Amino acid sequence: MNPKPKIIISGGGTGGHIFPAIAIADAIIEKQPDAEILFVGAKGKMEMEKVPKAGYPIEGLWISGFHRQLTLRNLLFPLKLTSSLLGAWRILSRFRPDVVVGVGGFASGPLLEVACRRGFPTLLQEQNSYAGVTNRLLAKKVDKACVAYEGMERFFPADKIVLTGNPVRKALQESRATREEGARHFGLDPGRPILFVFGGSLGARSINQAMAANAALLKKEAEVQMLWQYGQLYEEQFGQCETAKLPNVKARAFIDRMDLAYAMADVIICRSGALTISELYFAGKPAIFIPSPNVAEDHQYKNAMAVVDAGAAWIVKDEEAREQAITRALELLNDEAEKKQLSENIRKLAMSDAAARIAEEVLKLAQHN
Repeated sequence: MNPKPKIIISGGGTGGHIFPAIAIADAIIEKQPDAEILFVGAKGKMEMEKVPKAGYPIEGLWISGFHRQLTLRNLLFPLKLTSSLLGAWRILSRFRPDVVVGVGGFASGPLLEVACRRGFPTLLQEQNSYAGVTNRLLAKKVDKACVAYEGMERFFPADKIVLTGNPVRKALQESRATREEGARHFGLDPGRPILFVFGGSLGARSINQAMAANAALLKKEAEVQMLWQYGQLYEEQFGQCETAKLPNVKARAFIDRMDLAYAMADVIICRSGALTISELYFAGKPAIFIPSPNVAEDHQYKNAMAVVDAGAAWIVKDEEAREQAITRALELLNDEAEKKQLSENIRKLAMSDAAARIAEEVLKLAQHN
């Protein structure tokens, strides 16, 4: 084993990139406690706060995504890209890593691009069933590609692919939380049906609109309880709406105990980002996916369909969420056989040692280096 390997982990922008990256770092330290790990993220993004809280140092690059709509912010993109490439060069020169890992997100592309050009061993992690544009551009340059879905040979050279699954936070993967604990925590009755509705930490407009538009139906279904995370972006718009004030609805801007929320839920309505899906594998709960249409290459729809085709979830299109999401969730709540089948099927998709598998590949590259 390479004495004290030096490893850079780059990426972030959303919890969907940050939490798996931290899980990989934790798994590396578990396997080799003397490893030195540096994170590289995007200045102003949530990784600059979350990573130090997890106990790792982080440096920031001045970079952001390129917006598909015509916007003034795109005029800064070439300047930011140049700045981030130069910043990546300086970080690599100073830290001299044995391996550079990219987990997706704004900072991942520039750092891996420079690392590949300079001959540092590189590994990327692709979370989705349809590879993002940055990872597709890097596909032939990196040494290894750790993926979560079968059939990724259409994006990466077959000899570089390692099927690992997506890392999930240990607190969720190893959770022993009970339905009763979860219900108590959120002020709900464990003896009555519970629907958990969320759209990620920032929220999802169509999911929130579905909740707001169905106040009369949810009031009528008084036996059904709901925990609704509308997201910090939508607090003003939905936090005081009629649905949020119903006695059978607990509305929150943010939920910090996802383990308890998953544990108590009978049915879940959510987006289909890679991290959410991976967490649901371990939660083993019946889910209705409403894929976000505002993502590159419509990858959330492709992620969702990989699970739906395995008979492990239902799907409602984003544009149909307002009319269908709540009625279909109530239908599923009342179908015990279908709930049981979905739960059994989604649990089969879990890969419990994803972070450890990725850590092993990272340390193998460090050893060769």
